[in-house]
This record gives sequence, structure tokens and C-alpha cells, in this order.
Amino acid sequence: MLNIGKNLKTDEMVYLDDSRSRAVLVCGKRGSGKSYTLGVIVEELLDAGDVLTIIIDPMGIYYPMTQPNQEQERLLWDWGLSAKGMPILLLVPGDPEILYGGREVVGAMEGRGVHFRSFRINPADLSPDAWCQLFDLSISDVMGIALFRAVQHLSRRRKEQFFIPDIISEIEMDGLVQDRTRQALLNRLEMAQSWDLFSTTHQELWEVFDPNSVNVMDLSTLDPGPRGRRNLVIDVLARDIFKRRTIARRKEELGLIGELPRVWVLIDEAHQFVPSGKATLAKEALIRWTKEGRQPGLSLVVASQQPSAIDSEVITQCDVIVAQKLTNRADIQAVNALSQDYMGGELKTYIRKLNRQGEAVLVDDEQETVVMTQIRPRKSYHGGGEAAV
Repeated sequence: MLNIGKNLKTDEMVYLDDSRSRAVLVCGKRGSGKSYTLGVIVEELLDAGDVLTIIIDPMGIYYPMTQPNQEQERLLWDWGLSAKGMPILLLVPGDPEILYGGREVVGAMEGRGVHFRSFRINPADLSPDAWCQLFDLSISDVMGIALFRAVQHLSRRRKEQFFIPDIISEIEMDGLVQDRTRQALLNRLEMAQSWDLFSTTHQELWEVFDPNSVNVMDLSTLDPGPRGRRNLVIDVLARDIFKRRTIARRKEELGLIGELPRVWVLIDEAHQFVPSGKATLAKEALIRWTKEGRQPGLSLVVASQQPSAIDSEVITQCDVIVAQKLTNRADIQAVNALSQDYMGGELKTYIRKLNRQGEAVLVDDEQETVVMTQIRPRKSYHGGGEAAV
């Protein structure tokens, strides 16, 4: 059970049941405490153990969790808690010194307890469709057809053992491709190679994670577009973990040991990955998590200050809602659409009763409960505040 706060009416502790897979929506306008709440859930998951915890961090604000929350020590004391930092493994898509601005910056972060680990993506982990989507190519035009054919041929012959130079060679040797099309594709592939995001030797992505740490995938240095590199990383990650947890779950049911524990993935700014009315590279895989993740032991937490911007196929599958202060009409309507008969009223009525930062409406659909909640203080430092002037 995850202790996330207190009941505003009875002062009793409020818990979230983590004994089974959950799909959770955390929402609130800017400054309401949404990212702070994500940190509380992460702290509780790490203390509970037995799960792999991964934060998708598009803003680069979660690595300071290595530091104790000394600013709120008195408040923590009132709650019977104490300030402490969390073990953070910062997963970086490339070379940290290049991405963070030099050895001085990386050294300072290491001095604060941050452990770095680089990761890269296997080109073979992308389907032929995904390669075309990455370059915004239709599989019905000449460039899309040529790229799709090259990746498909390599997938059949080489399985997981091919890389960008192999795709380049395949296109160069394809007699059906015209010179102009070939050169345009080679330019795109050489650009992708320059990103330093794709591996040159095969590595299993799931092996970079540490079950004894908070695994923070810092995507803040990557472009955020629907077909950008952030979405590419999440697409590969979600598909790979789903496949491996499905295998692990089958082993567990047979009394065997699975190689991957249950997984919780928490995504801040989730509207970048599962936007309403738009396609992204990661969208299909994440929707599958919310719909089919229960059996393999996959939990997903999506957080956004714009719940109306998240696809309805995701938020309607969430069995837990943590709604903090909202004022935008479209966002209130999006959350209110999740109202159920057992709530004794519409969700928007509860949301309008929220007065202070850190207050939330907690809806647990499995328990059929609605609780006005004060989110507990963080043990670790919160890095999501605004820059001082």
C-alpha cells in the first residue's frame, strides 16, 4: 500500500493499493503540485520494493530527488516522516557530458549522488513502419517504400543484429531505388546516425535499469515532436517491456523465476506521448499498456497539466484519478467525463472545493471511493519549482 496523503475530513492516512497493476491519471494546473505528487508515488514505490520504477522525465526535474527535502523538515516531522534522498539512476540517451554541457556539470551532479548510465536504441527494435514514421514518410510513397523494404529485408535475414550502416548498405544495393530517392534516404539515415541515439552493437534496453533505484529516463535533451526522438524512445521502451513482462508472467505462473519484476512507468507531460486527436510514435504502445497491462503486471501513471490534451482511450482506462486544482474549462470537462454513479456527485464539484496547493481529489475506481486528500510532503527534494528571478 502506498501512503500518498491524509483524508482532509477525517485526518486518516490515504493509501493507494499497489498489489495489482494500476492505471493512474495525475492532473492539475501549473503550480498545483502535479510533479510533486509523482515524486511522492515514486518514493512509496521504492520503499515498497519488488517493482521496477521508471520515470519518464521530459523536463529534467527529477534527478534532484537524490537530495533530502530539508526545506520541509518541520512539516515532515509533523507527518512522522524524515527527509532523505532517493537512489537515482539517471538514464541518458547518449553521452552525458555532451548532452549536459561538459564534465563540470556531470561532475557536480555526481557530487550530489546522481549515478549516470547511457543508453541507446537498437535500430532493429524499430519496425519498418516506425522507421518510416520517424522520418515522416508514407509507406505508399517511393522513399517510404524503399525504407520499409530495406528494414523488412534486414529484419527477416538478420533478426536483431543489424544497425544503421546495414540499412544504408541495403538501400545502396537496392536496384529498384532511383538515385534521387536513394540519396534522400541516405541523408536521413546519416542524420539519424549523428544523433548518437542508435547503438552500434546490440544491447538489451531493459538491462540498463536498476530495480533498487529510481530509474529516471531524462528525455529533456531530445526533441519533443510527435515523431521526434522522445516518442521514439518511449515506443521502443514500452514495446520491449511489454514483451518481456509477458514472458516473465508466464514463467511466474509456472513457478519459474522471471527475469523482469513488475513494472511501474510514470510519465510526466504525458500529453506529449498520447495526445488527443494526434498520432505519435509511442501512442499505440502506451494505449496497449493501459488496456492490456494488468495481466503481465504493468502499471502506468500519466501526468499532465492538460488532461483534456490526453487521448480519451488512455484516461478512460485509468482506475485511479489524482486530480489537483484545475481552472481551464476544457480540462475540468475532460476529468468530469470520468464521473461515476458511486461518487455522489460530479467530479467537477469536488475539484472546485480544492483550495490549497497539494490538495487533491483521489478516485479509486476499484474501491469505488472518492477522498478529498492532502498529499503528504516529499522526503526527497523537489526539483520542479520555477527558476528564481
